[in-house]
Amino acid sequence: MNNHLLSGSAAFVRLPTILKLIPISKSTWWAGVKSGHFPQSVKLGKRITAWRVEDIRALINSNENGGNDGIKH
Repeated sequence: MNNHLLSGSAAFVRLPTILKLIPISKSTWWAGVKSGHFPQSVKLGKRITAWRVEDIRALINSNENGGNDGIKH
């Protein structure tokens, strides 16, 4: 897993980085956000959407530990 993309002190991560870690399409990601399977986004500006790094780490860890988060690898 490319968890090095989530290292450091960055508090937020943008969608292109998430999609490198979780190989799904943008539309699948947004459908998962809408349905509650994936974490809710945070608006950082008028046209800037991001996710909390800790939420993405938890999602990845849940999947690695056999959680049912809707991700198929």
